[in-house]
Amino acid sequence: MSFLKRTYDSIFGAGEAAVTVPPLDGALLPNDALDQAELVTAAAAADNLVRDGERCFFSSGAELFRLDLMDGVTPAGRFDAPISALSADGKGTLAIGLSGKGLVVRGGKHEGRRLSGLPEADAACITAITFDGPDKLFLAVGSSRNRPEDWARDLMERNHLGSVWQVDLATGAARRIADKLGWPAGLLVRKGAGLVVSEAWRHRLIALDDKGRHTVLLDNLPAYPSRLQAGEGGFWLSLFAPRRQLIEFVLREPAFRRKMLKEIDPAHWMAPALSSGKSFLEPLQGGSVKQLGVLKPWAPSRSYGLLVRLNEAFLPEASFHSRADGTRHGITSSLSIGGRVLVTSKGGGAVLSIAADDNRREVA
Repeated sequence: MSFLKRTYDSIFGAGEAAVTVPPLDGALLPNDALDQAELVTAAAAADNLVRDGERCFFSSGAELFRLDLMDGVTPAGRFDAPISALSADGKGTLAIGLSGKGLVVRGGKHEGRRLSGLPEADAACITAITFDGPDKLFLAVGSSRNRPEDWARDLMERNHLGSVWQVDLATGAARRIADKLGWPAGLLVRKGAGLVVSEAWRHRLIALDDKGRHTVLLDNLPAYPSRLQAGEGGFWLSLFAPRRQLIEFVLREPAFRRKMLKEIDPAHWMAPALSSGKSFLEPLQGGSVKQLGVLKPWAPSRSYGLLVRLNEAFLPEASFHSRADGTRHGITSSLSIGGRVLVTSKGGGAVLSIAADDNRREVA
């Protein structure tokens, strides 16, 4: 039946073959909340916010930083590869995913342990980690073909080579829970209710049981979802790049994509990006991007900033934006602390702070 549905969709332009993109409306109505947010610290490629008890950490490339809202930022370590994922157990242990290098544990009784149970190709692309007790982890592998920094290539190749694994830190054993996923980029453990996964290339959130069966919680998102974080009365979802009609069209043109990937610099692909507008060589994203030299907030840019607050049923109830003319794009992680939410803008190179109870929905 799935084959027949894909065939039908490809003929009539429906389902996954459609080039339509859902509008930013209702709880997702655009505003300038992220551009007006308080700057906590500037950091190139800021990513992977986590909290370990009273300590907060985030990554910037291959560097790990400790963040104190009162005392500022202090270095906490440097690794031999970019940090692609980070998780804390709340008791002094950090699990750190390294691009191309697998996973290493820092602190606690598993200090120094490296991941050994995953195939090498999967261990090279860890995109999200979450603890399930002191001795077990869940890992998301974005792709068995590309590394985390090559996410745009993976999208343009139309891969669905991602997977989710459960790892026993005591023994190093790993068990694959689900595969053939479209770049899983976020994980959330719900006690007694399974695992929630953000599947970027299918623009949705799914719930996985221990046998790998999935249930769709939220689909047809207008952007590519990244990490999930629990907050008071709901959840926070980061979305790292926007969907656009022209990109959806390019994804359905295999000959064009193959030629583009072969001949064009990746920075200038007609593909989503964490930041844009820095070079005149970038594609025009559908034309009419600028009028009289001014970039309009509603222009179809390749990058965008979007953080969404979800209720307990995983439905959007408020959103925080940096539009086409903003600079705080590429939202990859968030962290709820008291009445504030810290946010990483990887494209804008910043850690931001917003009020958790802000319900702004209006166009600013």
